[in-house]
Amino acid sequence: MAVMREHGNEGKTLKIQLLKRERLMSSLPSLFTLIHELIALPSISCVNPQWDQSNLAVIERLAQWCETLGFRCEIMPVPDTVGKYNLIATLGTGSGGLVFAGHTDTVPYDAGRWQHDPFTLTEADHRLYGLGTSDMKAFFAFALTAAAQFRAEQFQEPLILLATADEECSMSGARALAAAGKPKARYAIIGEPTGLRPVNMHKGIIMEAVRIRGLSGHSSDPSLGNSALEGMHKVVGALLEWRAELQAKNHNPVFAVPFPTLNLGHIHGGDNPNRICGECELHLDIRPLPSMKIGDLHAELKQRVQKTLTDTGLNVEVFSLFNGVPPVETPATSEIVRVAEKLTQHSAEAVAFCTEAPFLNALGMQTIVLGPGDIAQAHQPDEYIALDRINPTLELLTTMIQHFCCGQKISL
Repeated sequence: MAVMREHGNEGKTLKIQLLKRERLMSSLPSLFTLIHELIALPSISCVNPQWDQSNLAVIERLAQWCETLGFRCEIMPVPDTVGKYNLIATLGTGSGGLVFAGHTDTVPYDAGRWQHDPFTLTEADHRLYGLGTSDMKAFFAFALTAAAQFRAEQFQEPLILLATADEECSMSGARALAAAGKPKARYAIIGEPTGLRPVNMHKGIIMEAVRIRGLSGHSSDPSLGNSALEGMHKVVGALLEWRAELQAKNHNPVFAVPFPTLNLGHIHGGDNPNRICGECELHLDIRPLPSMKIGDLHAELKQRVQKTLTDTGLNVEVFSLFNGVPPVETPATSEIVRVAEKLTQHSAEAVAFCTEAPFLNALGMQTIVLGPGDIAQAHQPDEYIALDRINPTLELLTTMIQHFCCGQKISL
């Protein structure tokens, strides 16, 4: 296993601690080997088919390791996709239990900007570099290493390892699980990068398009056409007024940006200065707070746009660019939030980025987001996870298993 370049005594001390832990484990490979092998299996998801890849190799490798530990594994093809799969691996039985969840895909990478091979785990500067170390393949290695310390007969409630597809593009894997109604558990931890600080709420997102069709004509005589671009000018003004209303009505101070955002991200119309613009299209996103519903936002967007263009003679379509992700809030009183706060010594936080948490909550789980990486490293060249996160993460996940699966409750 090629983990390249070690510096100083920190890595040596860490490896001694890991070897002691591994003596308690079965034939599962070492933590570093697990991360190395996951990183080495490309599983990029991308809306551009040129970059998009299957995640099956990662799913099959995880299933192999899970079966070594006695997990019962189900590999699920994701409907209406090519080469995309989910894994549900269960150790123990019962109606409650705990899910360790994550996505197996990564974003594309900028080859010319990486100092290290994205697909080779490299140790340098007290860090482990590689595509997916922070976001978020390495979390599966931590989860398996923690699980390997237990025997099946110790479990009073099940431990489930959940690995999904296509989170970075469409969340089709998580949507498929919600539609199938599985897995079932009481609590879930999604190992997205949070710097080992628990997150119990995040904003949602919808991405919408407004397409206006008018009538082209010679620019010398406005009566010869009907400008879609001028119609879009009215729409933009109406959307900015709506944004101000949304932000005045909705406020949550726990978020760094404490109000919903509406961003006008892309606009294109017309083809030449001397032609009346016959068609114009605007793309926007809205990031709602947990108190807001994405269905209501889409309906109101459509109503406002249509009202703005009443009696203009312009044809308008309002449609979604992808199925939105709802905002999420797991109550601060939830047991998993309270346990995570005690173990990490951090109060639960709110973030602006989206995760698969709404889909797990829809399955009846109380879900938090808690992982060893940092969001600042996600989607960046030379993505890494710090070595000093390794032991705290293993200790945290081990205690979570003891508390939620083995009946060894910590006091709250």
